[in-house]
Amino acid sequence: MKLTKKSHACVRVEKDGQVLVIDPGRFSEEDAALGANAILVTHEHADHFDESRLRAAMEADPAARIWTLRSVAERIAPAFPGRVHTVGHGDTFTAAGFDVQVHGELHAVIHPDIPRITNVGYLLDGGKIFHPGDALTVPDRPVETLMLPVMAPWNKIAEVIDYVREVRPRRAYDIHDALLTDLARPIYDHQIGALGGTDHHRLAPGTSARL
Repeated sequence: MKLTKKSHACVRVEKDGQVLVIDPGRFSEEDAALGANAILVTHEHADHFDESRLRAAMEADPAARIWTLRSVAERIAPAFPGRVHTVGHGDTFTAAGFDVQVHGELHAVIHPDIPRITNVGYLLDGGKIFHPGDALTVPDRPVETLMLPVMAPWNKIAEVIDYVREVRPRRAYDIHDALLTDLARPIYDHQIGALGGTDHHRLAPGTSARL
């Protein structure tokens, strides 16, 4: 399995010649979803969901499919009848050869005055990779590789460290990092690496790792 980090919260996963992309939002590359057999979207915020990127991928490959929650599906499904699937917590499905389980229901709290929206996370192949979207969801099964949201308006580093400790993955790779400056990255690398209790890694956009 090959994991490629795209900018911010977007990742590309390849296995047996098929490609699955998660959260090709506005902060990711314009071509982040192109070539994907399947696209998963965790929630409606623009840094995770960009309609133009999804349309480009769906138009480039008539066999491509999208799985996402209702708020996103309602916006993109009319243009691609039968190719956009609505999912929620507890659902399971197969996409681009990956077995996918859906975990989580709500976006993390940004501020008590801001209503919470729906957010789901995706667990691939029984725990090989977990992408939580914008929440600190803990799946009900072991996780080998955690895609770790390190910097967001809704979290702080103590919560990130405690999240790694609770999930207890074999390894963690940073996502949701477009807001993190190069000056701050060494601080996050050191503290998460020293206190999280797992192998912590950061991939530059466009670079890959074999899992």
